[in-house]
Amino acid sequence: MNDKTMTFSLGDEHEQQMRLILTQVYDALREKGYNPINQIVGYILSEDPTYITTHNNARSLIRKIDRDELLQSLVKYYLTT
Repeated sequence: MNDKTMTFSLGDEHEQQMRLILTQVYDALREKGYNPINQIVGYILSEDPTYITTHNNARSLIRKIDRDELLQSLVKYYLTT
């Protein structure tokens, strides 16, 4: 009888979902003529959703991402690459 426990992580899937959302928000901001990096940083720092356009549902999408988790992923990315 094989009594091993299988483990898996949803972390990668969650980070992929955050990446997809950020990409969609970035594209929507760019399409509307905004500087996407500045707008996303403004949102992250202030949590003010008006930094993000409603175009293509971007404002609703960005609010699905927990800012603390996003910052943690960004720091992790830069320190492990």
